[in-house]
Formats: sequence, structure tokens, C-alpha cells
Amino acid sequence: MSTNEFYRAGTIKRVRRTAAQVEQLDRQIIEVLRQDHPQSVRHVFYRMTDPRLPEPVEKSDRGYRHVQERCVVLRRSGAIPYAWIADMSRQGYHVDTFSGASDFVERMAGLYRSDLWADSDYRCEVWAESRSIASVLLKDCQNLAVSLFPCGGFSSLSFVHEAASQHNDSDDWRPLQIFYIGDYDPAGVLIDRSLEQEMRRHLSDDIELRFERIGINLDQIEEFNLATKARKESDARSQHIAFTVEAEAMPAGIMRRILREKVEALLPENALSVAKVAEQSERAHLLEIAQFLHGGSA
Repeated sequence: MSTNEFYRAGTIKRVRRTAAQVEQLDRQIIEVLRQDHPQSVRHVFYRMTDPRLPEPVEKSDRGYRHVQERCVVLRRSGAIPYAWIADMSRQGYHVDTFSGASDFVERMAGLYRSDLWADSDYRCEVWAESRSIASVLLKDCQNLAVSLFPCGGFSSLSFVHEAASQHNDSDDWRPLQIFYIGDYDPAGVLIDRSLEQEMRRHLSDDIELRFERIGINLDQIEEFNLATKARKESDARSQHIAFTVEAEAMPAGIMRRILREKVEALLPENALSVAKVAEQSERAHLLEIAQFLHGGSA
């Protein structure tokens, strides 16, 4: 497939959508999120730029703002649940307090996780270029018990150093596999290289580092016909990059599927099902302890 066949910047000219057009756009947004959630607003926006839709939006900042506004309206009206939109851009910091030892044990029982990776030959992490991408991957990473790092572009030295130090201090010398997802653009193709180099600089020589960009890659752009934009002529970096593709241009469901396939390939067979059985047993035991403590404090 030639680059001329990719979706280009939208040429849809609109002054103002009619009520009927807005209703059609809303139906499209609801259907996309009904089929696959959670998604970030940017993921939804790229789905709405598909010219095959009855009511596509222009591939521009104005088009993004319109989709963003409709997502707000639809959530406030109850047409789509708030949880269907993923957003890690703003998070609070909380302090947990407890009424007693039994309350602590009971609430912590629900957080208990069996060590899914105990019998794996690897340990694994997922790094994402932005919080927008990370918000879509969070639940899968939690389910697979892998750490998720939204690095926000070129990571700070302290951020990478801290991540490497956690491994150096763990007494775990298994190879470390990092899967990375980021934009395909002059800067994006350099971020993962910079991250890998910085990790190797701080990681102990006794720990083998395996680093793989699993998105966005050139073959994925062709396979999934992802939306492209012309590169900025003023950007002198990575001259081999002929066009740019944001990671959110890949449908969220496909992104999650690629991630799960990569991560699960590192786990022993049936590791997830075995871990869930062990977790149920241990949680039940913790709840028994909580009941005993509650009885003792009565």
C-alpha cells in the first residue's frame, strides 16, 4: 500500500453542524465506545475522522475540540458512562485511613494479587509515550500484573533512574522485557531509543534488558490503514520519517490486543487462571482473619 492511499488531513469544511448532524455524530461516538471501552478522547476523535462515516469530523484541532465537547455532553447526559472515557491526565493523591486492624485486613483482602510472574523466565514492564495512551492500557496492565510507565515524551533522568533502581534493588536477575508504545513521528521514533539508552546506563550489568517498540510501527500503519499527517518541514529530526501517525490513531481495542499478546507470551501456560484460583483462596483466608479481629475488638 502506497502512502498516497493513507487518510490525509481532512478537507471537510464546516461552518456549523445542524442539529441532525450533531445527533448523527453523537450516535457514532456512542457506538464506537459501546463496541470498545475505555478509550481516550483522542482515540475516539481518530475514529470520527474516518471519511466513510455518515458524519466524519475534520482532522484538525477544531475537529478534536468538537469531539471532546460532544464526549462531555454525552457523559453529563448519561448517554455514555463516565468510565467509558479513559483519562490519566489528572489524578488525586489520597491517604487511606482505617477504623481498626479488622477494617485494614478486610479492605486489603480485595487488593491481594498472586504473583503471576513467579514462574516466568522474564519480568515485564510497559512504557507509553503519553498518559492518554497509558489510560487505555491501564486495566490490562493491572490484570497482567505488569508495571505501566507513562513517560510523557522524553523522560527525565530522575524518572528513568528511579525505574532502573527498583530493578537493581530487587535481587531479581531475570531478563527485563520492556514493551513501548508511542507516536510514529520525527520525535516519537527517538523517544524509545533515548529511553532504552538511559535504562541501559542505569540498569545493573547483571540484568539483561530487552526493549521492543510494539506500536506505532510502519507495518502497523499499512496493516490497519492508520490516519497519517504530513511531517513538519521545520523539524530536522529523523529525516527518514515521511509522515506522522499518533499512537491514538490505532483503535484502542487493537492496541490492547497487541499488548496482551506480547505480555501473555512471556507467562507460563495457564498462569492467569492458576493465579485467579490462588487469589480467591487467599482472599477468603484474609477475610476470615478480618472477622476474627473484628470479633476480638468487639
